[in-house]
Amino acid sequence: MANADDPVRFARAAVAARLDHAVLKPTLGDGELAAASEMCLARGVGCLCVRSCDVAEAGRLLRGGSVVVASVVGFPHGNVRLEVKALEAALAIEDGATELDMVMNIPAFLSGRHADVARDVAAVVEVAGRSDVLVKVILETCLLSDGEIAAACRIAEESGADFVKTSTGFASGGATHEAVAIMLQAVGGRLGVKASGGIRTWAECVAYLEQGCSRIGVGDAAAILGGAGS
Repeated sequence: MANADDPVRFARAAVAARLDHAVLKPTLGDGELAAASEMCLARGVGCLCVRSCDVAEAGRLLRGGSVVVASVVGFPHGNVRLEVKALEAALAIEDGATELDMVMNIPAFLSGRHADVARDVAAVVEVAGRSDVLVKVILETCLLSDGEIAAACRIAEESGADFVKTSTGFASGGATHEAVAIMLQAVGGRLGVKASGGIRTWAECVAYLEQGCSRIGVGDAAAILGGAGS
């Protein structure tokens, strides 16, 4: 396992590039979106993750920089029809999103309707594939058993997703190292793993990167990067 103080792998810029800074809470308006966009550009954050209605404005604010825009799809519970998710994905891509963080159909999964969940993911993946857009599937791991986490990862992989992601940040719990370990084992390096939900410090962020995550979803990238080396 790499040392968390590795000066290359865990340099501030390298960590910043793996952060997905989220502006998703319903109380966050235009001012917060503008401030987050400015911060991401200034701090070298890799991705700004926004509500689908904010994708076009986020793209305008970030124009000319290296920060990519991700849109959530079916957020936060995943319980809309697949046709709605596919349309939301298509419109977000049209507005400039190059990544999609979709919530799997959680009630369908918990009901054992795994084929429906697979179709749900595949519908978004199909839309994304037309534009070479990356798809992350949010599992909401706090609602799942260990076996269910592994099964959801397999569904995401078989449906063509690029990443599996722990959490929306809107349920009863966020990322845990135990859930991430299951996800990493299930996907075996074939998909990326994104830890998200409740990650608030530099040490926590680096610990998930050290564990093997490719992306970290956060709500305050500035605070995390400000704590680098502390």
